[in-house]
Order: sequence, then C-alpha cells, then structure tokens
Amino acid sequence: MFSFTWCYVAARLGDSQARFNLGRCYDKGDGVKKDEKKAVQWYRLAAMQGHSGAQYNIGMRYGTGSGMQKDEKKAICWFMLAAEKGERDAQYNLGLCYGKGSGVQKNETEAVRWYLLAAKQGNRNAQYNLGVCFKKGLGVQKNEKEAVRWYLRAAGQGHSGAQCYLGWCYQKGSGVQKNEKTAVYWYRLSAGKGNSDAQYNLGVCYKKGSGVWKDEKEAYRWFRLAAEQGDCSAQYNIGGCYKKGSGVQEDEKEAVRWYRIAAEQGHSGAQCNLGLCYDTGYGVHKDEKEAVRWYRLAAEQGEIGAQYNLGVCYDYGFGVPKNEKEAVRWYRIAAEQGDRRARYNLDVCLLLRKEGRHRTRST
Repeated sequence: MFSFTWCYVAARLGDSQARFNLGRCYDKGDGVKKDEKKAVQWYRLAAMQGHSGAQYNIGMRYGTGSGMQKDEKKAICWFMLAAEKGERDAQYNLGLCYGKGSGVQKNETEAVRWYLLAAKQGNRNAQYNLGVCFKKGLGVQKNEKEAVRWYLRAAGQGHSGAQCYLGWCYQKGSGVQKNEKTAVYWYRLSAGKGNSDAQYNLGVCYKKGSGVWKDEKEAYRWFRLAAEQGDCSAQYNIGGCYKKGSGVQEDEKEAVRWYRIAAEQGHSGAQCNLGLCYDTGYGVHKDEKEAVRWYRLAAEQGEIGAQYNLGVCYDYGFGVPKNEKEAVRWYRIAAEQGDRRARYNLDVCLLLRKEGRHRTRST
C-alpha cells in the first residue's frame, strides 16, 4: 500500500523514484492537496538525477505551460533526455514536435524516426501517427499497406482515429482488399467512442446501403451525432434529411437551420443550398441578394452548382445588376468543370453577343 509519509522521507533522502512519485502525488492530489508548484519541484529534482519519467513530465510542463512558463525549446531538451533513455511517451512527443516544428525546426523524417521508436514500444498514438505518415508520405515513402499495418496496431489498442481510418481503408480498398462490411465494423467501433468522422462515415454507409442495409433513420441518427460535435459535412447532410424527409419528418425551417450552421463553417454545398433556399423562398423569406451572397461564397470554393446559379443571377439580374461579362465568366468556370447547363447557357450568351442581342428578365 502506498504511503505518502514514507515516500516523502525517501524523497528527502534523495531517492529519485520517490521524488518522482512525490511529484505525481502533488500533481494528481493523491494523498495530499494538489499543488502544481510542488509537483514541478519534485519532478525537477528527480529529473536532474536522470529519472526519465520525471524528465518527460518536466518536458510536458514546459510544452503546455502548466505550473511554469511555457517554453517549447526547453520542452524539447527534456523530451530528448527522456526519449534517449527509452521513455516511449517522450519519444512520441518528440515526434510531434518535429512533425509540427514546435520548439525545433520542422523535420518530418525525424518525426517518423521518433514515432517508430515509440510505436515499437506500444504507444498507440505513435502507431496511429506512423500510419498517417505512411498513408500520406510524410517523412517516409508512401506505403498504404504499411499504413494499414500501423493503423491495425493502434486500433487494436482502442485508438478511435485509427479505427476510423481503417474503416476508410477497407471502404476504399486502400492498402487492403476492399470490404464494405469490415469498413462498417471499424467505423462502428470508432463511432461508439464518439469519433465524429466515424459517425459521419457510418451515416453515409446507412444512407447509401454500403456494407449495411440501407436505413434512412440510422443514417440520420449517426449524422445527428456527428453534427452535434460540429462536423460540417454531417450538418449539411442533416439539412438534406430535413429537406427531403429522409429518416426524419420534413421540416423546411430545420433544413435551413442546419444548412446555415454548416454554411457558416465554410461548407460549400451547404452555402449553395442555403443560397437556393433564399432564391426560392424555401424555409425563409425570399431574398435574391442573400441568395447571391451565399452562391458567391460557394462558387469561390469551386462548387459547380453555385457557379452556375451565380451565372444565372448575373445573366438575368437576379439579386445583382445584370452583367453579361460576369454571367459568361461564371458559366465558363462551371462549364469547364463539366456542368452541361452552364455549357448550354454559355453558348447561348456567346451567340446572343455575336448577334448583338441580350437576354431579358422574365416577369
């Protein structure tokens, strides 16, 4: 049984492990009133004696500014001392620092080196990050099979991000044979831990019937869980559910509310749909100027439908002064991305220009 008194006596006598344990007591408030300053004091004494766990904790304190002034360069120094003694969490954090350029010059190759050392010792976060590095080719040659191998190791330890990525790999056949049912299995594990990306992806699976029976109510349920965590793609889909009455009762105002939430986060599809709501008076008072504002935001992000709609607005003078040049410009942008309506309208505009005629707005 742990005794604070005996630990304190041993620490005062210079025992590094006791000093580390005493720091942890003050850090966690275990057997004594929580005191960050005293925690740092005892961690530092143990760290100066070469205790790797204490060195790591001092590094974390410098890195977060908890109990002392934040200093990323000093954090690196302490992480390095602990990492070289084999402290896996220090190795992982050192990898993070090199990966982000935090307190040290960014070096993805060095990040991978430290992630690998920590991953081999079972640090699941390092295993996951190593998978990401192999997936994206960060600091190492891109290798989808190797990415899957590390995702599996992290996922086996319950890492929700790795489980979600594994679901994506099985869904797309990336580094592994495509298997939609297995994809759903991993998405479900991750989603159950609250991972919003997995919740959204699981919603898509139920919406499309990918790896599961198509179920609009289940799709709505998972979209809703992700949406409430701020996932803009899920928010956009929730808007669509309310608009179409898919898995939930049709509700114009709720559709507009969710489109707006997603649109304000920059989701181009939601911005386009919100513009269409204002354009047609769906769930809101008709407002062509507001429609143009949302179309423009979406169009500038490359949303084809918004580019076409913006072209129409300039072509006919809906919500903006009629402007043939702007209409042609937006039709051309949309047409070059394959929009047939835009191609047709572009051809008509160019033909009318050639003949010296102009469109008239119908009333």
